[in-house]
Amino acid sequence: MNIESVRAALASRLAGGFDLYERRPGKHQLIIPICHEDGDMVDIYLTDSPKGEGWARICDFGMTLMRLSYTYDINTPARQRIFDSILINNVVQNDGGNLYLDARLDALYEGVMQFSGCVQKVCNMRFWSRETVRSAFYDDLKAYVITDLERFAPAADVTPIADCPAVDWTLRHNSRAFYVFGVRGNNKANRTTIALLEFQKAKLPFTSLVVHEDMDGLGRNERLYLTKNADHQYPALGDFKERAPDDIARLAGAA
Repeated sequence: MNIESVRAALASRLAGGFDLYERRPGKHQLIIPICHEDGDMVDIYLTDSPKGEGWARICDFGMTLMRLSYTYDINTPARQRIFDSILINNVVQNDGGNLYLDARLDALYEGVMQFSGCVQKVCNMRFWSRETVRSAFYDDLKAYVITDLERFAPAADVTPIADCPAVDWTLRHNSRAFYVFGVRGNNKANRTTIALLEFQKAKLPFTSLVVHEDMDGLGRNERLYLTKNADHQYPALGDFKERAPDDIARLAGAA
């Protein structure tokens, strides 16, 4: 990477409002007035591109994901999909945590703007609308059930009674059936209550485990009716993850 060519490419668009600081031989940090919401400068580095002369690699040397990890983990399939879609939409690659974009020198400014915009979107994943974040609840529950609770033979969308709301997940241990319901919002709480009443009326042998996305966010009546009919409730997914294996073993052992 010819550093003078880089300076010339940027100077024509930034009018001197930038600087290059050599961190290591061949690896320069771009000092440019592009900042995160807290005022910290976006980490952007320029290094050689494997595409050869006339190209530069714009990258972050892992600083973006490190910054994000302080407040937000990409630890579920839903969050991973959101992260991947941001990179794809901005044509940015991920090499073991190092985000990068190869750009021609005659389009370096555009590449820097594109890359910095992608970095800011990744860092702002934790600020996405409440509804977008909530959409991960059922995916998170599914991921936990099919991996950590695999020994309980999970089955999805089971309908014990025709024309009745389905059970999100059934689990079995020591010949005992457990019906797991993920509840997000009043509508799902009402459907779950209806299902439980129908199953009880049919005298099905089961233990219900209700996992809430936000129990405190339910309406008073929805929470009351569900509490009257559910065997066990978990106020949040974290509670279910912490207690479910022991609860299932204990309840099945008591059968």
